[in-house]
This record gives sequence, structure tokens and C-alpha cells, in this order.
Amino acid sequence: MSRLILAPMEGLADFVLRDVLTRIGGFDGAVSEFVRVSGSVLPRRTYERLCPEVQNGCRTAAGTPMVIQLLGSEPELMGLNAVQAATLSPYGVDLNFGCPAKTVNRSGGGAMLLADPGLLNRIVCAVRAAVPAAVPVSAKMRLGISDTSRAIGCAQALADGGVASLVVHARTKDDGYRPPAHWEWIARIAEAVAVPVVANGEVWTVEDWQRCRAVSGCDDVMIGRGAVADPFLARRIKGAVDAQPSGDDWRALVPHIIDYWEKMQQRTWAPNAPGRLKLLLSYFRRTWPEAIALYAAVRPLREPAEVTRVLAEERER
Repeated sequence: MSRLILAPMEGLADFVLRDVLTRIGGFDGAVSEFVRVSGSVLPRRTYERLCPEVQNGCRTAAGTPMVIQLLGSEPELMGLNAVQAATLSPYGVDLNFGCPAKTVNRSGGGAMLLADPGLLNRIVCAVRAAVPAAVPVSAKMRLGISDTSRAIGCAQALADGGVASLVVHARTKDDGYRPPAHWEWIARIAEAVAVPVVANGEVWTVEDWQRCRAVSGCDDVMIGRGAVADPFLARRIKGAVDAQPSGDDWRALVPHIIDYWEKMQQRTWAPNAPGRLKLLLSYFRRTWPEAIALYAAVRPLREPAEVTRVLAEERER
């Protein structure tokens, strides 16, 4: 059976959402949002703040193993930080070469590193040499910056550097998240490297997962925004629930929405918490008509108490 990995989604999937999605279930593993490496060796408290799962053996509350992801561009510093991460993350250390965010790319990180396969190789070599052999080192990449001309070379540089596996998001940086995802390129990359490749990009439904596997040739799939839009997607793929969303699913999801809201209020400065909930509900609108109505009710609200009242009313429907 295909392994399903919950993707790192900067600005969307923090530990609160990871907790909700892995409690609903179906995932075999998860990757944290990136921990940014810049200028120093980060202390343990940084990881505990961003990835509190490290205090639970690097597992979510539901028991799903989580890998810490690092983002940076200086090989020696990445190696030094990977030593710290490896003491907290027995399931592995992942390296981010795919983030398309402008705030990251302006400093030459994330997907911008795909301009230099040699640098990719040096970063992986430094990390692989620094961490214990028993701790896997993996990487996540896109197809390139503006085109795919270096896609194969970048993948080979990462494989030659010592990654145990490689996740390929089947779009370039400039593509962002615009469809389609070019799964056929994942197949080309998989043929060019001798390490397992995990497919990623534009998997929103069971049918998408089937097509992605067929076109990419990959057994394992990483799912990101599709799992946010439909938190039952991993379970649908595994046949644990119906393949098509239903009103019953929505009723089952409402308690998780309330749980997310309560935990988000504890994590986030109160005035920002409604915005995080609205972002989540905006994804649910893709799957459930009921989410459209709830989003419309929550959207004009600013006070957390008002949001709590609306969610309580939704639970009682």
C-alpha cells in the first residue's frame, strides 16, 4: 500500500493543524514546517516552539512520526544545525529546496537553491556527514525555478549527496501552486536517481492520487493542500471511509474544527486567531457546501468570543 505523507505547508500547516489532520488519520508520516537556519546554531527551544512534537518523541499526539525540516543555504551551518535536529528527530532530517515563498526566495533559500546543483550537493553532503548514520536525510525539491532544465541535475546532485529519499513537487517555483502538476517529470526524475522518489502536487481526491501514482510511477505520495481541503482524504485513499465526501463527514469534522479553534487561540495572539480559522474554512469550501455557509458566518467576525458562539451553533445543528 502506498505510504501517505503529510506535507510541510509554511503558513498553513503548523503543529495545531498537524495534530488535527493526524488525529483524523490515514497518514504514515508527516514533515514539519521548515525551521530556518541563518547565522547560528538554533537552540532546542526553537524546535520546541515550532515543532512541539519533539517533546513527544517526534510523534504527533495521534502517534504519527514526524520529520524535522531545515531550510538554509550554507552547508557548514546546515550540518551543525542538523546535529541538533537529529537529536530530536529520530525519524529523519528533511532539507527544503522547494519553498516558493518570496520571503524565503529573496534571501536565496528554498527553491532558489535549484539554480546551483553543486550547492545542493554540498549542503546534503554536509548534513549527511554530520548526523548519525541511523538518522535518514531526505530532501524536497521542485522542478526548477522558472523551467525544468536543471530538474534532473538537481535530483542527481541530491541523490549523490546521500539523501535516502527525495520528494518532488511537480511544479517550478514560478508555477507556484497553479495547476497542473507535471507528474510525468517525477517519473523522469525517478528513472534518473537510485533513491526512492515520493510524488507531490495537486492531489485533491482519491482519483487524483490514483492518476498521480500511475503517471509518476511512485508508490508513495505526499499530500498537502488536498488534505487541508478534505481532512478525510488520506482515509479515503486507504478505503477507511467513503471515497466521496458527504454531509456525515462534515458533521464528524465539526468537533475537529472546534478543537482547532480552541488550540489556535492558545497558540496565536487573540486578534490573529480568527484569521487562521477563516483560512482553514476557506479550504473546506472546496469540499463541503456546509463549509461555505460557516465561512460566510465567520468571515465578518473579529472577536474570538463571537467566533466561539458561531462554532457552538454549528455543532448543535
